[in-house]
Amino acid sequence: MGPVETKAGEDGPTLRAARASDLSAVELLLRTAHLPTAGVAEAFTTFVVAEHRAEIVGVAGLELRGNNALLRSVAVASAWQNHGLGRELVERSIALAESHKLRAVYLLTTTAERYFPAFGFEPTDRQSVPIDVRESPEFTGACPASALAMVRFIDGSNRVG
Repeated sequence: MGPVETKAGEDGPTLRAARASDLSAVELLLRTAHLPTAGVAEAFTTFVVAEHRAEIVGVAGLELRGNNALLRSVAVASAWQNHGLGRELVERSIALAESHKLRAVYLLTTTAERYFPAFGFEPTDRQSVPIDVRESPEFTGACPASALAMVRFIDGSNRVG
């Protein structure tokens, strides 16, 4: 998957695997972005953070669910938005999913349905989402029922089924 830590720019944030000591800062960033924190602690070992001068300024989480995953908790501090940091975090999460040889990555969104197709995500019916993903905290209540489900297949398949 490449180096564990990468620089986002000359004086930009460093992307790295989340550490247990990052949890409170990540939860604060998620609350600031109005994103759910339910289930974050349980899936934190597969989260990626962006750190700048000892401050967590971005995060993306990959919640492993059987041979699928849920991309969740993608947030960037306002000062770092529109600098490509979110893109780097999502790309790193997709690379992690690929390294785990997963079938597909799913997500729920209420605001970014136009953002994620650039990464190969497409809308999908919630009922076609595998049960192990639907049992995640995000699907069972942390995200509203009106959130759009999206999928990106990793294993070369194009459709659910």
